Amino acid sequence: MIFETDRLYLREMEQTDFSSLCEILQDEEVMYAYEHAFTNDEVQEWLNRQIKRYEDYGFGLWAVILKDTNEMIGQCGLTMQDCDGNQVLEIGYLLKKKYWHNGYAIESAIGCKNYAFAVLGTDEVYSIIRDNNIASQNVAKRNGMHVSSQFVKHYYNINMLHYIYSIKNSD
Repeated sequence: MIFETDRLYLREMEQTDFSSLCEILQDEEVMYAYEHAFTNDEVQEWLNRQIKRYEDYGFGLWAVILKDTNEMIGQCGLTMQDCDGNQVLEIGYLLKKKYWHNGYAIESAIGCKNYAFAVLGTDEVYSIIRDNNIASQNVAKRNGMHVSSQFVKHYYNINMLHYIYSIKNSD
């Protein structure tokens, strides 16, 4: 276990989480900001990338587990991301649709922010969010973040405007 909150705990993902990860990454509604749902191969690449991040950095996107049921309801964690030419520590989150609007995203995102500041000793964390992803923008705002900039990311043959949310440890 990486850390726990009142209702959740976060742990490293493993190969046995593949089917739960498919429920997230293959749901077109969940993946609307990415403009496509993932194939099985893309899900496996995503999972492999997280496992490699754990090895390389000691962190990545973690499985979000509901304490009451031990079900993986999503993923949330910290990754190094390119942010308009700079490498930044980002808090990212994606939950299964049936768990939206229950406060789980903000609960796990706050936990990740606290982990980044207290355990990793970072001075600032970011969330890089597409302009049409209002729900994720609201999570970032509730996590104390503010828009510091914006840039266009070219992904999946589309130019996508992204807002850069951030918060400093001193905030």
